[in-house]
Amino acid sequence: MLRVAVVGSGPSGCYTAQSLIQRDPGVLVDVLDRLPCPFGLVRYGVAPDHEKIKSLQGSLRTVLEHERVRFLGGVRVGGPDGLPAARLRELYHAVVYCVGAATDRRLGVPGEELPGSWSATEFVSWYSAHPDAADAGFLRGVRSAVVVGVGNVAVDVVRMLVRGAAELRPTDIPQAALDTLAASGLTEVHMVGRRGPAQARFTTKELRELGALPDVEVTVDKTDLALDPGDPGALPAAPRRNVEVLRGWAAQPSAAAARRIRLRFFLRPVELLAVGGRVGAVRFERTAPDGLGGMTGTGRYEDVPAQLVLRSVGYRGVPLEGLPFDPASGTVPHREGRVLRDGVPSPGEYVAGWIKRGPTGVIGTNRPCAKETAAAVLADAPALVRTDVPADPVPALRAAGVDPVPWDGWLAIERAEAELGSRLGRSVVKLADWDTLLAAARAQ
Repeated sequence: MLRVAVVGSGPSGCYTAQSLIQRDPGVLVDVLDRLPCPFGLVRYGVAPDHEKIKSLQGSLRTVLEHERVRFLGGVRVGGPDGLPAARLRELYHAVVYCVGAATDRRLGVPGEELPGSWSATEFVSWYSAHPDAADAGFLRGVRSAVVVGVGNVAVDVVRMLVRGAAELRPTDIPQAALDTLAASGLTEVHMVGRRGPAQARFTTKELRELGALPDVEVTVDKTDLALDPGDPGALPAAPRRNVEVLRGWAAQPSAAAARRIRLRFFLRPVELLAVGGRVGAVRFERTAPDGLGGMTGTGRYEDVPAQLVLRSVGYRGVPLEGLPFDPASGTVPHREGRVLRDGVPSPGEYVAGWIKRGPTGVIGTNRPCAKETAAAVLADAPALVRTDVPADPVPALRAAGVDPVPWDGWLAIERAEAELGSRLGRSVVKLADWDTLLAAARAQ
């Protein structure tokens, strides 16, 4: 019987487990996660007001509740405090790493390290109750914010910055984040892209949500729209719809609103300027199409006041101790999901998801990616099962100082979050720190 460890319980990990058990009735899968909670970015990367996307947890739950799949939370792999990858390989016939892209890309400009400058990932982790996140005072003294980037994560962050407490209260946002957002004095958010509206990466559905926010005005500079080359009617369907929405907002007269979102294009950040020892403004250079599909600087600059800067310019994979890593692509070298060491497939080691292909696509893109890797694992199975592994790896994990949180522990966390919501007069409210999560899990 083939015993497989899948490291990571987000969509790519769950889809890999699902593909394995569907294709082979004899395979047993342990899905490991360093957190005591499953679902990865579906739990910790989807905005709390996006209930439809968060409902994907239901289908991932079905995978993790399958009789031949076991969830083991609180299992850290690699690093000084984690189980060595080589030791994990000894406990399973095969190990599939679905660890995502854990860090963010940098702007690479002076002033990026100033207080008040953060990655969008850090801000999302905070309002999503990730136990590694801290209340870093994101909104303390903030009147104006700049979000650099024009993808769906940037749109999520902008929307969360301007949403009212009444709209967030029915969600599972942690109470501390809700209180902070409710008390915020922020009145203006600039979402800025270095390219034009036709090259923006957000989807039209996400974009339109900004225009439906109560007591929020969305403005678009007509000049930015005019700079986009070409006929909007000749664009592919998705960019064309985006430009149509933006043109509609640009044509609207100014209206009174408590908060304002300004969508800006053809601006690239060149420096974060300090005021009183923290971020006080962002200096942008106006860009223009270079005729070759790229952008060039024009030498014209503009300073935008902001006490908070969130960069949302992409994710990036990080090395996992014990595995090869390509720093140029931020991925583990592989061939059809098989990890390559010095160009040769390493028996029993596989990757799927963003650590395999880079941070591209949407949640559903992980399905074919996982299927390819699962097919490789099962093709290699006749050779892999010749290796002796424990009938149950959990005792060996415990002997190594790892006490996994089982599925029942996760169910106990869910109950504790429902009880907390009830006490606060809300629905489910996420637990936001390690001690509280682990205490709830152990109280199963």
